[in-house]
Amino acid sequence: MDNSYYRKQKSIQRFFDVTYSIFRALLVIGISFIIIYPILQKISVAFKDKVDIYNPTIYMIPTHFTWENIDLAMGILDYFPMLGKTLLFVIVTTLLTTASCALAGYGFARFNFPGNQILFAFVVMTILVPSTTLMLPYYLHFKNFDILGVVSLFTGKSGVNLMNTYWPSIITSATAIGLKAGLFIYIFRQFFKGLPKEIEEASLIDGAGGIQTFFRIMLPNSVPPIITVVLFCFVWQYNDTFYTTLFMSGMELMSLKVATLSSQANQFIPVLMGYSHGSGFKADPNHVAMVVDTGILLAIAPLILMYIAVQRYFVESIERTGIVG
Repeated sequence: MDNSYYRKQKSIQRFFDVTYSIFRALLVIGISFIIIYPILQKISVAFKDKVDIYNPTIYMIPTHFTWENIDLAMGILDYFPMLGKTLLFVIVTTLLTTASCALAGYGFARFNFPGNQILFAFVVMTILVPSTTLMLPYYLHFKNFDILGVVSLFTGKSGVNLMNTYWPSIITSATAIGLKAGLFIYIFRQFFKGLPKEIEEASLIDGAGGIQTFFRIMLPNSVPPIITVVLFCFVWQYNDTFYTTLFMSGMELMSLKVATLSSQANQFIPVLMGYSHGSGFKADPNHVAMVVDTGILLAIAPLILMYIAVQRYFVESIERTGIVG
C-alpha cells in the first residue's frame, strides 16, 4: 500500500514537473519570438529588392537580394560619421553618469548625515516623476545658465545660452541628475549597503579617508553594479530623444536622425537615385518604408552587437547587484 501511494505521488509530481517545463519553454519561446521577430523582419527588408515589394509569394526570404536599401539608408543617415559622433557623446555621458551616481550612491549608503533619508526619498521620486514635468525648468535653466550669479555679476547678462550644445547633457551627467540617474543611484546604494562594513573600517584604521576608501576599496569591488549601470545608461542615452531634442535639437546624433528618417527618406531617395529636385519624381511609399526599416536596423546594430558581446557579464551583474533588493 505504501509503495503504491508513493509511486502515485511520484507520478503526479513528475506530471507537474513536465507540465511546468513545457509551459516555461512555450513562454520563453513566445517572448523570444515577440522580441526577435521585428529584428528578423527588418533584416529581411534590408536585403529585399523593390521588385519583391508587391510579390505576395515572398514572406521573409527575398527572391532578389540587393544592397541598395543599405546604401540608401547609409547615405541618408551619413552613417559612419554620425555613428562616430553619437558613440563619442554616449560614451562620455555614460562614464560621467556612472562615476557621479556611484559616488552619490556610496554617500547615501555609508554616511549618516542630516536629511539622508529625505534626500534619498527625493532620489527615488525622480524615478517616478515623468520627465516631461521637468522639461520647462530644464530648458529655462540651460537657456540662461548661471552658477550662483557669477555670469550676471561679471557680464551683466542673465546667463549663458547652452542650448544646442553638448554641455547640458555633460553637466547633468557629471552631477548625477541626468537620464535615469535616480535609478542608477538606487542600484549603487543597494550594492554598497550590502558590502561588509569591516572593509571600510580596515581602510579607515590604515588612515584612509572617505574619498580614498571609495576609490581604492569600494569602487574596485563594485564591478557588478558598474557593468549594469554602464550598459543601461549606454542603451538609454543612445536611444534617447527627449533630452537630446530638448537640449540639442540642432546636433547630429543618431537618435535625432532616426526620428526624422521618414521625412528625410522621402526627400533624399530621389536625389540619391539620380533624379533632380525639379524632376517631379516621387519615391514609392513602400520603398521609403523599406529604407526607413533598414535605417532603424543600422541604428540599433551597435546595440545588438554590444549585447551579444557582453550579455553574459550583464546577466551576472544583474544577479549580483541590489537592483531587485
